[in-house]
Amino acid sequence: MRVLFTTFAQPTHLHAQVPLAWALRAAGHDVRVASQPDLTEAITGAGLTAVAVGEPLNQQEQVRELDEQHRREVEEAPDDEPTPADYIELTDISELRDEILTYEYVQRQLTAVTMFGFRTLCPDLMIDDLVAFARDWRPDLVVWDSVTFAGAVAAIASGAAHGRLLFGLDLVGHVRQRHLELLRGRVPALRDDPLQEWLGDVLARHGHPFTEQAVLGQFTIDPVPASLRLPVDHHYLPMRYTPYNGPATVPDWLREPPTRPRVCLTLGRSFRETLGGDRTAVTELLDAVATLDVDVVATLSNSQIPPGYPIPDNVRTVEFVNLDVLLPTCAAIIHHGGSGTSQTALIHGVPQVIVPYKLWCNGPRAERMERAGVAVCGVAGRSAASEVRALIRRVLDEPSFRACAGDLRHEMLAASTPAELVPVLRRLAQT
Repeated sequence: MRVLFTTFAQPTHLHAQVPLAWALRAAGHDVRVASQPDLTEAITGAGLTAVAVGEPLNQQEQVRELDEQHRREVEEAPDDEPTPADYIELTDISELRDEILTYEYVQRQLTAVTMFGFRTLCPDLMIDDLVAFARDWRPDLVVWDSVTFAGAVAAIASGAAHGRLLFGLDLVGHVRQRHLELLRGRVPALRDDPLQEWLGDVLARHGHPFTEQAVLGQFTIDPVPASLRLPVDHHYLPMRYTPYNGPATVPDWLREPPTRPRVCLTLGRSFRETLGGDRTAVTELLDAVATLDVDVVATLSNSQIPPGYPIPDNVRTVEFVNLDVLLPTCAAIIHHGGSGTSQTALIHGVPQVIVPYKLWCNGPRAERMERAGVAVCGVAGRSAASEVRALIRRVLDEPSFRACAGDLRHEMLAASTPAELVPVLRRLAQT
């Protein structure tokens, strides 16, 4: 079986795909991973075969330009007109409350995320190159990142079976389901559908009509525990989350057992490397742990720490350490709410203190994890050191957090491994 994976050029989205790609390759299937040229080195570094399509995405520059364009539009807008603060807020579809999700709200957000999010990540040249490769290579199955709609188009154009692989909560499925419900309550002449309009034009360019499978795939592979999943009526294939953070080594200091509780502090890599910097004060978090009787491992680069700031004596700063090897030694983790970080902590049963940034599903996932008893949440940019310190003490001192984290870990371990999912995918590709 030939299997084509595809994602836009963001390493963290590739990382979510690597374990399944390895499993398919180990089972003897032919695997290719297609993305913009920016991601080629990360793909080959994972031991997989890369296919470069389109031009470099340069997402950091794209975000900077969109923020600058949006800033100018905000300055020119009337004083009484509500305007999003930046690119992240402009493309936010994380609202889940029914009373807020009116037609006007959903229409506005879906239009913005289609124009400034989905189309930016999958420009025409990338889509056309991917379609050309798929028609030539003839994959049996296409597995695509849930915001990389180029994968659905390439699969439809080449006649391949196809499904999404989620990297977090299924916000696209949720907002799409809500939007279709709202459209059915309107007269046909007023049923504007920005996602169908865009994907319909793209598919027509390649000789195919629009189908809802271009939005959600024929099925969706979901590594998020079912108890945290959003209520979307769709065909999901649960898959055990298998952490992959890129090439890594185990540092010598990590081979020594900690003499007191170890706490990980991380703010992820997406904001640091792509989205213009951290959204919370690093010094507040470091001040929060300074007086605690714990050993802290903080994955922070020099650029994240203000010049002259005195690192607390109980804090070890390292630019990168593989969370999959660090977290089994930790009693708790403090982080920004990112998908990979949250999932890795869950699979290792580590209680979490989350100060979530408003990015994709970070906020809704943090709220769900708090309700599940595995986490407590602060507010990015607004939680003082004393508040964060109190949250850390709670997860360290109250046994319920470790117990609930263990329950959720067992739920994740009960899901099919990537290797166990391979024959399921083979059957789906043959139907």
